[in-house]
Amino acid sequence: MSQLIEQRSRKAARILDSARELVLDHGVRKVTVSEIARTAGVGKGTVYLYWAAKEDLILGLFARELLTFLDEIIARITADPATVLPRRLAPLLIRTGLGLPLGSRLKTGDGDLLRLLTRQAEDRDLFARVTPSSVCDAAMPIFRRRGLIRDDRPLASQAYAVHAVITGFGITMSDPTMAPPGVDDPAEVLADTVAQQLEPSVEPAEPAIATAADEVIAVLRESRDAVLELIESSQLAGE
Repeated sequence: MSQLIEQRSRKAARILDSARELVLDHGVRKVTVSEIARTAGVGKGTVYLYWAAKEDLILGLFARELLTFLDEIIARITADPATVLPRRLAPLLIRTGLGLPLGSRLKTGDGDLLRLLTRQAEDRDLFARVTPSSVCDAAMPIFRRRGLIRDDRPLASQAYAVHAVITGFGITMSDPTMAPPGVDDPAEVLADTVAQQLEPSVEPAEPAIATAADEVIAVLRESRDAVLELIESSQLAGE
């Protein structure tokens, strides 16, 4: 079975697109399988050929957003290994995360969506691993090992500081009106803050940056594989 069923079924692709549109407009609770089917131009029974329940469909939708997030970060680091430098990686993670529609809906306090995504412990743990701050947490030992961050402070303290900074900037950058007068680019402020908190005074050598990039990509690919497994488990064989 294809891991992404929409790659081999136009009907499945339309169902996913329709479900995403309806959930974004009305929230999880108010959306029914009948509405999804009608919007997609298929019969209600067709939806159940691909997903056993509405909850599985919505879970698969959110997992696909995580896949998009991870693929974008992996692609950017692959194209330019220096993207892995903390001052560049942190803004990239937040900007990419803010571009995910369902993820943004979570930030508005959609409790129904949150409960659906966290009903299984393994799903909850996976989603927690793929937040911008958690990705940075996972990268911190690599940064330290390859000389991309200073070694004059405990790693745990550095990880806590960057986690707090990214979490805070993630909240404020989600609402452009929160930027005070004179701050035209909050991402640039974030980059400066991370650099001051973490980075050494001397730029790391290119081989160290390249090695760190490869190791961070490997961590991201592990998460990507787990997300793909979740997508596969949430869908049926289809027609």
